Amino acid sequence: MSVPPQAFVNKNKKHFLGIPAPLGYVAGVGRGATGFTTRSDIGPARDANDVSDDRHAPPAAKRKKTDEEDDDEDLNDSNYDEFSGYSGSLFSKDPYDKDDAEADAIYESIDKRMDEKRKEYREKRLKEDLERYRQERPKIQQQFSDLKRELKMVSEDEWSAIPEVGDARNRKQRNPRAEKFTPLPDSVLSRNLGGESTSSIDPTSGLASMMPGLATPGMLTPSGDLDLRKIGQARNTLMTVKLSQASDSVTGQTVVDPKGYLTDLQSMIPTYGGDINDIKKARLLLKSVRETNPNHPPAWIASARLEEVTGKIQAARNLIMKGCEVNPSSEELWLEAARLQPRDTARAVIAHAARNLPHSVRVWVKAADLEQEPKAKRRVFRKALEHIPNSVRLWKAAVELENPEDARILLSRAVECCPTSVELWLALARLETYENARKVLNKARENIPTDRQIWVTAAKLEEAHGNTHMVEKIIDRAISSLSANGVEINREHWFKEAMEAEKSGAVNTCQAIIRAVIGHGIDPEDQKHTWMEDAEACANENAYECARAVYGYALSVFPSKKSIWLRAAYLEKQHGSRSSLEALLQRAVAHCPKSEVLWLMGAKSKWLAGDVPAARGILSLAFQANPNSEEIWLAAVKLESENKEYDRARRLLAKARASAPTPRVMIKSAKLEWALNNCDEALKLLDEAIKVFSDYAKLHMMKGQIEEQLGRDDDAHNTYTQGLKKCATSVPMWILLSRLEEKLKHVTKARSVLEKARLRNPKNAELWLESVRLERRNGSAEIGNAVMAKALQECGNAGRLWAEAIFMESRPQRKTKSVDALKKCEHDAHVLLAVSQLFWTERKLNKCREWFNRTVKIDPDLGDAWAFYYKFELLHGNEQQQEDVKNRCKTAEPHHGEYWCQVSKEIANWCFSTEQILLLVAKNLPVPT
Repeated sequence: MSVPPQAFVNKNKKHFLGIPAPLGYVAGVGRGATGFTTRSDIGPARDANDVSDDRHAPPAAKRKKTDEEDDDEDLNDSNYDEFSGYSGSLFSKDPYDKDDAEADAIYESIDKRMDEKRKEYREKRLKEDLERYRQERPKIQQQFSDLKRELKMVSEDEWSAIPEVGDARNRKQRNPRAEKFTPLPDSVLSRNLGGESTSSIDPTSGLASMMPGLATPGMLTPSGDLDLRKIGQARNTLMTVKLSQASDSVTGQTVVDPKGYLTDLQSMIPTYGGDINDIKKARLLLKSVRETNPNHPPAWIASARLEEVTGKIQAARNLIMKGCEVNPSSEELWLEAARLQPRDTARAVIAHAARNLPHSVRVWVKAADLEQEPKAKRRVFRKALEHIPNSVRLWKAAVELENPEDARILLSRAVECCPTSVELWLALARLETYENARKVLNKARENIPTDRQIWVTAAKLEEAHGNTHMVEKIIDRAISSLSANGVEINREHWFKEAMEAEKSGAVNTCQAIIRAVIGHGIDPEDQKHTWMEDAEACANENAYECARAVYGYALSVFPSKKSIWLRAAYLEKQHGSRSSLEALLQRAVAHCPKSEVLWLMGAKSKWLAGDVPAARGILSLAFQANPNSEEIWLAAVKLESENKEYDRARRLLAKARASAPTPRVMIKSAKLEWALNNCDEALKLLDEAIKVFSDYAKLHMMKGQIEEQLGRDDDAHNTYTQGLKKCATSVPMWILLSRLEEKLKHVTKARSVLEKARLRNPKNAELWLESVRLERRNGSAEIGNAVMAKALQECGNAGRLWAEAIFMESRPQRKTKSVDALKKCEHDAHVLLAVSQLFWTERKLNKCREWFNRTVKIDPDLGDAWAFYYKFELLHGNEQQQEDVKNRCKTAEPHHGEYWCQVSKEIANWCFSTEQILLLVAKNLPVPT
């Protein structure tokens, strides 16, 4: 309540004086006084805008009781609830005053406020219920929406094959009978069949009254008897006349062609599948655009295309021609008009366009396209070049139609009109003689000093005519000239030019480009790395000459880098000739004499070529450069033993043992004697070696295997036992000892040996696998499954265990197991090999071949994969596929694999080649089941 400012001036004056009383205020009610009403409270003395005060309103007149409404409340106990009270209103008789209205307004505001709080949740809930209801009870229209969409795929034949729908109405609706007739009795039709017959109806009989016109004879009413036979004949005649109207009087065939009739109907149907209202709106909109801005060509084009889409091709032609009249200088409109018109009319339209737009290249090209004869096309292009002599597109199109001599003449004129077109200069140079081509390219360089293609073409030209010494000069001049003219030397672009030159046969040009740009813009510390990447990129693009050029330049900068020599040697080995490889290796060992690999590659190349003396010479030179190299000693021994020079091999090994007594030299010495069946000498050498190299496991294993071969199982057992004391981490030796125990029928001891091995070498998949196989070999399949479960828990990522586990399952469970194996070991070759065998058992041959390919790509050193693959091709492939697998295996030279090593490490097969081992392993392999 605002306080009047006078209250601050006069302290004795009350602040509420002069302020209207609040609504509902009664003076003295606080002290028990009662209000009274005066005449001024009634009538016009009150302001019309004041709120009425009904405190002293007369009591409302009592309403009369009616039969339909009873004011007496039902106050029985049956109508009473402990929580909500009586169901009826207890105060319905009382007057509705201001306090009630105010209370109702308050409650209504509270309800509205509470309703706003719940509104969002309620609407969301209602929306979800509505969506769920629509999903559970969709409309029939929605249920058939997918089928209705498929109707657009129905062909004309399928549509015509749809049977006619039957009449679903009931019988009375199908056959309405407005009139009822009494059927003719048989007695009338066949009266006196014995000899007397009649074909007329007595006009006086009751039947005559049923036929109109018979009861009252007149002018048109036939007099006499009605002949039923004639009526039938007349009906047949009338039917014949009607049928004849629809038939050909000559051939008797029907004139109505059903297919043609349907075709005519189809032509009347618009091809546009959208809503017709959309077409009308678009048509109105485009019409408004055309009328508002008639000089806007896209509006005319859009209008014509709309009519074309809706099937009104003539309307589209009319519109576009009108647009051409309004906008005769619009190239797009003329081209669109030529497109819409048939060929003959289009030629006239495009001729009109050429007259209006003589400098439009597209119009002239379109005019040439509309001509069918080459002579007419040439005439059009020459006419076009008269108007547009500087158009490269027109010159190229015109040259393509001419023979070489005329094309040369045209190009000589073209380069005068378009001196900045590189393509025209190069095309002219290709058609000219050598001397003229050089002149043309010189002129081209003068006119276009910033283009590299002209220089490259000049280099190719010189190389093609044998002037290889000029190629390097031209490329060097090109780099310097382009740099002087401000052209950036981009290595990638020049490398692409070099690759293109190689593909076209210009090898010297390719190498000159590489040498010129390879060092451009590279820091010295990044040179080697960048150049190796460049060489690999060229090799991947099959540009081997470019790669050779990169390696050659890199070796000229880094002649002592062994890694570059090796990369270059591998490139020559894969994609070069034997002579180029040997020449490169000779240069390599001259710069890197301490690199054993390069010496051995050279010796192997000579040996594979059949030149054994040359290989010996290379190895002797290698001995001089590397006097005590184990690799070179062993390579020399292998060379002699492969050529059956066993005495020479023995002497070499003796020298090696004297000068470089390494474990490998000792093993090779013992293996040579073992292979030559000198087991006692081999054991003697192994004993000497074990004294010196007691911690080398292979010595103990070889000695034990020789003793097993000689039948001295106790000595072999002792050898393995002593070896494991020195080499407790040698897994193959533990496995050999367990197999020896199993061979001696000591299965329990074999099991304990493997358990001890697993304690010494935890989480080793090979030992777990041997334990599983031991149990299965001795008939304990259930124990084997339990051991496999423990193995997979300890070595969950071991591919060999998963591969074995797949085939331990029953056939229905193998697929599930293979899926688990692939999840754990997705890129393990053993798992992929097992999956390949699984497809083999299911006779899915294409998938099997695909998975075999995947296996040998992931691990080409796994001999078992190659052997199974070759066995598969022997059974299910052709000769070409078998040879392909064999050659790929020979290239890969695998060394590992369970079945592979059983054959390759058999001492009787010590001289077998990769191909021989492959054939033998594949022959002994079991077919997976």
